[in-house]
Parts: sequence; structure tokens; C-alpha cells
Amino acid sequence: MDISAACAPVPATRLNRLNRLARHARLAALACVFGLGAMGALNAYAADNENYGTMGSASSGSDISGPVRLNSSRQAGSEGNNTQSANNNQQYDSRSKTRYVPGEFEIYVNKLLGIDLQLLEEQQKKERLSERTAVQSTSANNTNAANDGNPSPTKRINPDEVIRRLGSDLMLDDSPGSNSGADGPREAPPDYLIGIGDEVQVTMWGSVDADLRLTVDRSGRITIPRVGPVMVAGVRYGDLNDVVRGRAGQVFRNFQVSTSLGKLRTIRIYVTGFTAKPGAYTVSSLATVVTGLIRAGGPSAAGSFRQIELRRNGEVVAKFDAYDLLLKGDKTTDRALQAEDVIHIGPIGAQVAILGSVNKPSIAELKPNETVEDVLAMAGGFSAVADRSRVSVERLSERTDRRVVELQLPQQLQAGISNGDVMRVFSSVNTQLPQYKQYKRVQVEGEVARPGEYVLPPAATLSDAIQAAGGLTPQAFVFGTDFSRESVRLSQQENYDRALRDLETEFTRNTATQRAINADDAAAQAQRAAGSARLIERLRAVRPTGRIVLQLEPEAQVLPSLTVEDGDKLRIPPRPTTVGVFGSVFNAGSYLLNSGASVDDTLRLAGGPTRGADPSSIFVLRANGGVVSARQSSSGWLGFGSNLSSLPALPGDTVFVPEEMNKTTFIQEAKEWTTILYQFGLGAAALKTIRE
Repeated sequence: MDISAACAPVPATRLNRLNRLARHARLAALACVFGLGAMGALNAYAADNENYGTMGSASSGSDISGPVRLNSSRQAGSEGNNTQSANNNQQYDSRSKTRYVPGEFEIYVNKLLGIDLQLLEEQQKKERLSERTAVQSTSANNTNAANDGNPSPTKRINPDEVIRRLGSDLMLDDSPGSNSGADGPREAPPDYLIGIGDEVQVTMWGSVDADLRLTVDRSGRITIPRVGPVMVAGVRYGDLNDVVRGRAGQVFRNFQVSTSLGKLRTIRIYVTGFTAKPGAYTVSSLATVVTGLIRAGGPSAAGSFRQIELRRNGEVVAKFDAYDLLLKGDKTTDRALQAEDVIHIGPIGAQVAILGSVNKPSIAELKPNETVEDVLAMAGGFSAVADRSRVSVERLSERTDRRVVELQLPQQLQAGISNGDVMRVFSSVNTQLPQYKQYKRVQVEGEVARPGEYVLPPAATLSDAIQAAGGLTPQAFVFGTDFSRESVRLSQQENYDRALRDLETEFTRNTATQRAINADDAAAQAQRAAGSARLIERLRAVRPTGRIVLQLEPEAQVLPSLTVEDGDKLRIPPRPTTVGVFGSVFNAGSYLLNSGASVDDTLRLAGGPTRGADPSSIFVLRANGGVVSARQSSSGWLGFGSNLSSLPALPGDTVFVPEEMNKTTFIQEAKEWTTILYQFGLGAAALKTIRE
């Protein structure tokens, strides 16, 4: 036997297999000893297989039969990432969220709309406190106690109605996660320059197998195992793949390479000037001017959105106008930031408010020579219901002269606008046009072919409304048409309220000036005062209907040529066959109307007036809304207490017989005359005594 062959070294792979078999045997024995059984032995075997697979993958680079495996430690990079993330979070947490502080002009504009920003702030503070208490509270009693101590305002202010500066909602860093969102994963542009601290991911396959995460060191290099250092600082991201391939090609052949960027380095910048939170900030190397502005909370109330400078090494390298981004989506001036850059926010320029029927009512900042057209564009243009023919401008600079002027559009679109101006755009819906230009919305009901609501031309009449509804039916009673108008109702209500106030004043004056002779007289006066008060309360509950009495003949078939208005209501009733008799009669009710009957005949059907009735005040309410009274000389009545045979009864009439109010009995009259005669006798006796 060849001793040299026996003493030959065992190959590493065979030795690993032998060690593996021995280890499996030991695991099986231990499983039997401790009672794990066959399942335990299989689990131990599978675990050992996994460990062996890992060991084999890590050491396969020593096997000359396969590709070379290049390894790099990822733990340090992961720990570095976690440390950097923690540092960023600590930096954000150390800066308290800045409360939005409106400027004086913003407060003034909101006051014009009836919005108090101080009350809104208190309301929001109480709402936040209430929400926090509701989350932290463990019992309903604690929640109720918190609500009792912080009552909500009687009238809630809607935050959506508040007028803010254009851009303030975007720039203010409100959300807790906005810091991470600003520096989150983003695609690096091809012209991005690799710098110290950037993480480069290198993947190689073919004759060499590598998946590396390498950080650019302070010398600007990354070190690839078995390749050596590669200078990448200052290299464009688009050229990084070629640089790494060229350097690795000096060592390996027949391979492919792919490079990308992992976690990017952070840089320190400064935000100065009129900003909400000036100071130094650590941002991603991909950050731009907008990123820095958002991180600092944007311009303050005294800061400008349109005068922002990017300063590098003491020189202004770019000027940024936030309105280009907000209104046009133009990011050409949003330059990428470099380490130690300074973003300087200048003071605010001229301001103007745009209110009314525009798409975005707001407060805009002006540049020199900007016009009314530019301001309208900043507000998103006219809304769908805007009156595009004119705008009003309130100029604060003309305090001693005419402050509000009206500009005609489009002739004065290029008119200048001044600092502090408030421009209003009117609404075509809320602005009432002249009657001869308005299309009328009229409602037709009752005895017509097609009842409903119709829109009529400006010059349409009542007859046109009837024709639009398909005409009258055979049962239509034109004389009893109920025609009501909203403008008349408002006028009636105003006059009625005025008359009611005068009546109440008269009752109060009479009550105060009357003097009671005795206790009975005082009680009677108190009773009358109470009755007057009840009457006033009942009259207050009455509301005018806005009905217009149409002067028609009882047999009329056509309505008068009256021009309709928007909101008019026209109701054509069917022809009635009864007459109503109510009031101080023996049997009040509705009675069938006989042909040729008079009002006197109708009263007889109800039994006639009672003893307490006042025949001189009887009146008839016609179906058309007119009233015929017994006191009218032209009513055809012969006078007080005369018969009513000359007044014909019409369909739909309502006859009312009022009660006599000032009634006295014979005993009351005798008592009053006795008192008068007694006082007269005492006076005569006194005169006789003086004469003697």
C-alpha cells in the first residue's frame, strides 16, 4: 500500500461531509435520549442543513470550480442607517411645530367677511383639547368634566371659509410625518454627483458573484473586495456604472455589473430671513429649495413667497418665486441644494385680497407692474356664476376720498392694483337683474291642463302663464283666482308689522291715560288691557300671503294683462256652489247658492243675525279677495239696519256678521245716569247755598 497515498490530505469538501454526518449522528442520539423522537431528529437535521448551506455559500469562493464570491459586511451599514435615521427623528422632535400666525392684512380681510381669527384659534384649541381628553380619558365623568370646563363657542367658525395667504397651506409643515416624507426614497437624476457618505449598491455576476453595499468614505472612494478602491466622489450618477465596470475589468473577465444608489448622504443647509423657523437643517442630498422651505415652515406672515434667494459661497446663484410652482407648476427655478447653502427669504411685498365669485379666494402677493388680470389668475379665475363684466376695488390708500371704485371688464383688465386693495367679484346669481331682463319662474296650480312650475320670458303675462300650463279646464273659476307675489308679501309684512306696532302703542297709551272712578271701573280697565294684550299676540301670529286682488267680473274668462315676476304663484280654483255665513248668526255654515239669491237671502238661511250682532258692520268677502262692507256707500245698501236684498250673492262668498263690542245693559245705563243726576243735584244745591 502506498503510504504517500494514504497520507495524502483529505479534500476540504470530503472532510466537511464527514463532519456533517458525524454531527447528524450525534443529534439523532441526543433526540432519542431526551425523548424528542423521530420528529425532533428531523427538525434538528433540517436546521443543520440550513446552517451548512449558509456556510457553504460563504466559503464557496475557495472552490476554484465556481465563480468568485465577494462579500462585504452589511451590518455596519445597517447600523449606520439606523443611527442616521434616529438622529434625523431626534432633530425633528427637538423642533416644536410652529403655529400659523396671520398678518395684520390677513386679519383685516377676514374681519370684512365677519370672521374673527382670534375666536377661530380659541375654537381650534378647545377642539384639540377635547380630542386629547377624549383619547386619554378612561371614564365618561372625566370627559364630561373637561367639556364643562371648555364650552364650545356658540357659533362655530368654519375654517374652510377663512381667507389665507396664497401658498400658506402648502408651506406650513403641519404633519408630524412631513419630515420623513420630504427626505423619503426618490429617484436620483442622472446628473446627481456622488459624494462622501452616499451608499453605492454594486451587483456583479458572471465570472464573479457580488452583491455589495458600499459607503463612500472621506477620501471619496469605495472599496470593492479583490478589486480595491474606486474613486467615485464627483462622478455623475449616470456614469457610475461605467466607472465601476472599468475598475473591476482590470481584475476580472466575463462579468456584468449594475450599480445604483442606496441611502444618500445628508447635507446641512441654512434657512434665514423672514421664516417661521430660521436656523440650520439637515436634509437629503437630493433636497431642493422647496424642500428647505417646507422644512422651515415656509415664510412667516412678514416673509415673501416671491423674493426667495439661494446663496452659495456668498453669492446669489438662483432666485425662486413660489408662485411659479403654486400657480403654473414650473420647477425650473427649484434648484438642488448643496452643503452649506443658504435659503434667504426676503420681506413681503405688496398684498391684495381677492374675494367673491372666484375659484380660490385668497390674499396674493404682488410684484411691480402686475395688473387686475394677474390677480384674477392668482385666484384661479372667475367661478361659474361670476359676473364677468365688473369688479369692485376697495383702496385703503384713498381714505379721505372715494374708497370703493368699480372697474369695467374687460376694458380695465390691465388696470393697476395697489398694496392693501381688496378686490371683489360679484355673483350673477345673487345680483338681481332688471325685471325686463329676468326670466320668470312661475308656479301655476289648480284648474289648468298641466299644473306645475314654468320659466317664462321677461315680458310674459298671466295669460302667457295660463297658456304655458295648457289652458283652463271647463271647471275653472277665473273670478276666484288666487294670485300671490313674493315682493308683495314682503311689503305687506313690513306694513303689517308697522301697523301692529302702532296699534300696540295706542292700546298702551289708552290704558295709561284712563283713570278709574271706582273699583268696578278699575277691574273693567284691567280686563280690557288683558284682552288687548291677547289680541296683539293673536295678530302677531297672522302672516300676510302676498295675494293681489284681481279686478275681474264674476263671469270673466280671461285674466288681466299683468306682467309676471319671478316667484309668482297662480292658483285657479274650481267653480264653487256654496256661500259661507259665519259670525253672530244662529246657524253658521256653508249653504248651497241659489240662482239670483242676495246676501239677505243667505243670511236668512243661517237664521239671521242674533240679538248681540252688529248689523251695521256686516261684510262680505268675495272669492277674488275683495271685501264689500255695510259701511260703504257704494255697496248698494240703504244704510244702517237696512235689508241686503240689493247685494247679489256670488259663488264662493263668505258673509260675516260681527259681534257688537260695546254692549251695556239697562241696569248699567240706569246706574250711570243716576250717578250723573246725583252729581248734578249736588252741584245745584251747592250753588243755591252759595247764592243765599
